[in-house]
Amino acid sequence: MLFELNRSPWRSLRHEALLLIQLALPMMVAQIAQVATGFVDTVMAGRVSTDDLAAVSLGASVFITVYVTLIGIAAALNPILAQQHGQGETTTLGDTARQGLWFGLLLGILGALLMLAVQPLLRLWLDLPATVEDKAMLFIDGAAVGMPAAILHRALGAFASSLGHTRPLMVVSVTGLLLNIPLNYALIHGLFGLPALGGAGCGWATGAVFIFNASALFLYIKHHQVFRQYGLCGRFVAPQWRRFPAFLKLGLPIGLSFFVEVSLFSFIALLVAKLGTTVVATHQTVINFSSVIYMIPQSIGTAATIRVGQSVGAGDYRQARLVCGVSLAVGLALACVTMLWVLLDRHDIMRLYSADPAVIALGASLMLFAAFYQLTDAMQTIASSALRGYKITSIPMLIHIVSFWGFGLLLGAWLGLGTPQMGVHGFWAALVISLSTAGLLLVSYLSRVSRQRLHRQTA
Repeated sequence: MLFELNRSPWRSLRHEALLLIQLALPMMVAQIAQVATGFVDTVMAGRVSTDDLAAVSLGASVFITVYVTLIGIAAALNPILAQQHGQGETTTLGDTARQGLWFGLLLGILGALLMLAVQPLLRLWLDLPATVEDKAMLFIDGAAVGMPAAILHRALGAFASSLGHTRPLMVVSVTGLLLNIPLNYALIHGLFGLPALGGAGCGWATGAVFIFNASALFLYIKHHQVFRQYGLCGRFVAPQWRRFPAFLKLGLPIGLSFFVEVSLFSFIALLVAKLGTTVVATHQTVINFSSVIYMIPQSIGTAATIRVGQSVGAGDYRQARLVCGVSLAVGLALACVTMLWVLLDRHDIMRLYSADPAVIALGASLMLFAAFYQLTDAMQTIASSALRGYKITSIPMLIHIVSFWGFGLLLGAWLGLGTPQMGVHGFWAALVISLSTAGLLLVSYLSRVSRQRLHRQTA
């Protein structure tokens, strides 16, 4: 067991749960706000036409694949900074954070170039009307413009959250979401002298919001007194390239884990494109909604990374193990709530995206799969995040590869397009299997790692 009541009194469990929620709640709001920009994009594009919805869905698949992979690599900063904070290394933490900003900016530039370079290959693969393809590529162009700022924003967020200050992330992200709505409308319909880009305008609005988010968070950190002792913005420091390999060593397995998971969803979107525009649009709307509620376990996981990292930095492995157990308990409780919500309100949720009866009917059936994997998705997300607090990333990466590409993508392709011919439902059945496999394996591995570290400390 990850935590035992006879060793950890109820008061300690309750105290840790409150600390975890206090740290996670602002990040939850911030991350939901960030992902909700995609929700807003999908809903607003769906109100224009099914073609616009399909174009935004495909463009968003490419953008999200690159974005999530890069923030996974940048997530290496969280355990590094959290452990330094646990050790009380104020000056070292500030130096590391400055190099983390350079690291994030470089990752963002590479991501933008990749999004532009992949477009000819996408056109070769897709077999959709030219107007849909053109709008999808224009969406990608706009999102690519904001990619450097997007990853820089994540690096700034890693610095603030590792110190336990997550409220500015929430304020900036919610403000960015509110800004995204009028920007979308103006660029979709061509208001105030802007070009009427249709659904593709959502990509350009997303890029602009990322630039706003990074700028606003940087200014907050620069001028707020609580961050001044770390000297992050006190002076200009050039990139120290020798520091980057350490970031990459820890971050690449995280990034690959993120890529494997998000590519599972994105590659399925490309595979189901052969089943028609309605299936593409419906599949992506359910994925979009799932990504919004996924931010709940994701925020608990990020808080677990920080709390475990701080405990490990302070040399308290008993507390680190307690954090692991409490994080999983809190995450599973919240997952039960979201599962019931999706089961009961799936038709109404689909009506938010589209008025097309075919989209609503198909989406409601796919929502059943999304409801059932809430528990195991929470398990795998929080367990892998807690392992990052120990700076363990390679084994979780391998588990994700086997689970998501083996049981998710390959099995999904066979169920959906192969002999069973289950269509899009085959892909979603494989998603449930893959997330369940990852959840069980990662929780088991986390239990063993946390127990071993505790025994080493007490031996």
